[in-house]
Amino acid sequence: MACVVVIGAGLGGLPAAYELRHRLPRHHQVTLISNQPNFTFVPSLPWVGLGLRSLSRIQLELAKIVPQHGIELILDAVTAIDPQAKQITLRDRTLDYDYVVIATGPELALDALPGLGPEGGYTQSVCNPHHALLAHEAWERFLQDPGPMVVGAAGGASCFGPAYEFAMLANHALWQKGLRDQVPITFVTSEPYAGHLGIGGMANSRWLIRAMMADRHVDVIDNVAISQIEPDTIHLADGRSLPFKYAMILPPFRGPRFLREAPGLTDAKGFVPVLPTYRHPEFDSVYSVGVITQLKPIEATPIPIGVPKVGQMTEEMVMAAAHNIALDLGVISGQPIKPTLQAICFADFGDSGALFLADPLLPDAAGHRRRAFTTKGIWVSWMKTAFEKYFMAKMRVGWTMPWFERAGLRAIGLPLVEPIALSPEPVQVKG
Repeated sequence: MACVVVIGAGLGGLPAAYELRHRLPRHHQVTLISNQPNFTFVPSLPWVGLGLRSLSRIQLELAKIVPQHGIELILDAVTAIDPQAKQITLRDRTLDYDYVVIATGPELALDALPGLGPEGGYTQSVCNPHHALLAHEAWERFLQDPGPMVVGAAGGASCFGPAYEFAMLANHALWQKGLRDQVPITFVTSEPYAGHLGIGGMANSRWLIRAMMADRHVDVIDNVAISQIEPDTIHLADGRSLPFKYAMILPPFRGPRFLREAPGLTDAKGFVPVLPTYRHPEFDSVYSVGVITQLKPIEATPIPIGVPKVGQMTEEMVMAAAHNIALDLGVISGQPIKPTLQAICFADFGDSGALFLADPLLPDAAGHRRRAFTTKGIWVSWMKTAFEKYFMAKMRVGWTMPWFERAGLRAIGLPLVEPIALSPEPVQVKG
């Protein structure tokens, strides 16, 4: 019997536990460790921050859904991991494993800038449920005394989509409340240009985002770093200052401390390097999926930024990791597989929305992809709402990627995973 442990129960961890349970016979144990009692559909947190969605609607209690699928649930915090000894240390016990899938999600590097973050700082965030609730509380106070608003991303940030959504949704909400003329909105980003998204842009994303911002009278300041944040002022590295009464600034990500402190397990920022199989290059028993996985940008940008890992990519990583663990255990036969790193992303802007398709997410060294597509329309907003409901239903019933979803994506040329030939010399994934 093998013990396979998944650390983290978010968009990568809970699907990973389900996929492993589907792949492995019952005599193999699947254990899910979470330091939070609930699964949260993180892509909907911008809605929560603006009071457009209740947090309870996008959460599921893990204790009610996980054990019924034959998965052991441990609600505890991991304090250390020893990949040499194959041991995980929790608050009051040690757990041995045969394989571990690291799916922790990121730690927010709020100490990267003076004044960053809602706790000990002056800005809001929608990167986790607690911060989204704090952002909503601050939003309600702001509506009683409106003024300048700044939305954006700090240097080193990697997931820019929520910032665009938040700015556009705030614009729409303020118009509906008759307050928009009292609130100048400025969008500040460390991207080389608005619409870069940490992936070198795609198709006409640069012009689409610019046009949609201009139509909504949102001022854009791009290719700039924030140097410091005071209670009512954001200072930029180029010397400019932006007054605000409400600011939502996405922070940089890093790996949790227990990963950073494990010798040889992560890079300097705590992200886990992987082979094309999504196994660690040095530790055969360690796999990684989701935001915590190291993906290197294909270009150097004037201000360092990270590479986003969107939901569909995470599901692809989950499928590959579970398949390759099952292959290693002799449960299945065939070739190892790797994720294609194709991505579809929906962004809701309130009165419209934007859809981005990148195949693959990162272009090659010449800046080319097989396909890249962007479009807009109110129907995109409806699709994001529908997808939220669909994904929550999947997590309730224990699905990762059901056959009909895989078939539909293959029909539009998105196969999600593909076989790889074994190489005598491991090559690290670079994107």
